[in-house]
Amino acid sequence: MEQTREFRGISKRLAANYLEGLGGERLDEAGDRIEGARWSAALSERKVNPMGSITLNEVEIRFEGEAEALEPLIERFAQKAMRAGG
Repeated sequence: MEQTREFRGISKRLAANYLEGLGGERLDEAGDRIEGARWSAALSERKVNPMGSITLNEVEIRFEGEAEALEPLIERFAQKAMRAGG
């Protein structure tokens, strides 16, 4: 299973830390790849302008793994990211 999600208002560094807290391990110094039991995540970051002069960080995460592992992982990550981003 593969699922891509975008999260605004958090940094890639913070997203990588959250994924580590959920059982993942960084595969590189930059935190572009995180791997856990039966799942992995590829992270990228960019600036977006949702309207006018407002600029936000947006982290895109491509989750891959078994559905039984990904569904609760993504749900727990989204809860953490929502609190961080406001």
